[in-house]
Amino acid sequence: QVQLVESGGGLVQAGGSLRLSCAATRNIFSSVRMAWYRQAPGKQRELVAEITRTGLTNYADSAKDRFTISRDNAKNMVYLQMNSLKPEDTAVYYCYVLWPGGFDLWGQGTQVTVSS
Repeated sequence: QVQLVESGGGLVQAGGSLRLSCAATRNIFSSVRMAWYRQAPGKQRELVAEITRTGLTNYADSAKDRFTISRDNAKNMVYLQMNSLKPEDTAVYYCYVLWPGGFDLWGQGTQVTVSS
């Protein structure tokens, strides 16, 4: 069974850092797109950052200059380094992977809570 498993969430004070990890049980080398989304209580899920097979990245305005997405094809991992965290970054963060042919997968989510 193909799975995405996130880890690295937790409670951090404003200004702190966290590194989220997403482990895939399927080879990600051929994946078209990998991304991190987040969903805060009462809000819609939103894109935080994405990275393509060729390494191109895109960030939400709220994440630019603070977050960095990266991938390690050899380890089937995708990461989100989050610095200078703010209380408004509090949300459940989800990993997403799209493979060729339209097969895609979501992780179960990891909670990030930033205290003021």
